Amino acid sequence: MEVILPKKNSFEIIIIGAGPGGLACATELAENGRQVLVIEKNAQVGPKVCAGGVTWSGLGQYLPDDLIEKSFPEQIIQSNLQRIRISSAKPIISTVDRKKLGQYMLSKAENAGVTVKISTDAKKISRRQITTNTGDLEFKYLVGADGSSSIVRKFLGIPTKHVGVGIHHQVPGAYDKMEWHLNSKLFDSGYAWIFPHKTSASIGAYAYRPAIPPKELQQNFYQWVTKKGIDLKNSSPKAALINFDYRGICFGNFFLVGDAAGLASGLTGEGIYPAILSGHEAASAILTGDHPSSRLKKLLRRHTIHKQLTLISSRHKICSKLIMEILVAGLRIKCIPFSALEMGCQD
Repeated sequence: MEVILPKKNSFEIIIIGAGPGGLACATELAENGRQVLVIEKNAQVGPKVCAGGVTWSGLGQYLPDDLIEKSFPEQIIQSNLQRIRISSAKPIISTVDRKKLGQYMLSKAENAGVTVKISTDAKKISRRQITTNTGDLEFKYLVGADGSSSIVRKFLGIPTKHVGVGIHHQVPGAYDKMEWHLNSKLFDSGYAWIFPHKTSASIGAYAYRPAIPPKELQQNFYQWVTKKGIDLKNSSPKAALINFDYRGICFGNFFLVGDAAGLASGLTGEGIYPAILSGHEAASAILTGDHPSSRLKKLLRRHTIHKQLTLISSRHKICSKLIMEILVAGLRIKCIPFSALEMGCQD
């Protein structure tokens, strides 16, 4: 039964964060007749520090063609000792423009009846109220889709121990090959990447923060870029934390989705598909109390494997080197499918 609260600044459901997870949650709720407000601290929905890679099995095949920048049925993976090519009849990974993806999902949400307020920053949370820079808001349900530094997660007293760091440049130019560089000397259990888009490429590095501090990761990344002969002069660095410390989605009338829930992959940093799936999961829990779904259970199994590999690798450089070489060898002889690296795998 829909609950309509009488006060002007009262909403049945408030979602903090207009990223893919928050908008997916909001759209499903609104399509089922619920009163939903999404607040977004930024002045525009969409832009985020992100390589823009989406796996075909998880999300890419469901997106409109005009959102896909490039698709890659071939992946190049290089470790300290090996260089391999993985090929498939269908695209393995596609790249998307996060701003365009955000605007596409925003349009779907607003068409479903969601109210979205931009430039609205949540400053303080209590059991039924949010204090923002534009005034107080009351809610019955609150969904935290507000990223790795989630204010909702902090209010709930949930610690965040396992965090990765991603650094990237959006480099102008034509790039044709999607590359993964698993250099354990520079990135421990993480990697550097080249993800081509239409007229540029996301070139960056990701690593588990306790294994490689952010400043060291940045230095190692620039060392790798220099060796590769990549010119970064016409681009600027951007960085983001990636939370993979999952502790749950549902906490009474509070919910966490995406990076706020710690659902990104600790191994690869992949987060768009887990964000969208968990957004639907939170919506379903509010609508029907159905939680967890079979899709979430599959995601959590994959998430746990990625997390354990990351934590084991971080214990010693030898561990990270050994695990990376075994992984690449397994991919090369096809005893490990590339889908094992994907959070969105449907098997």
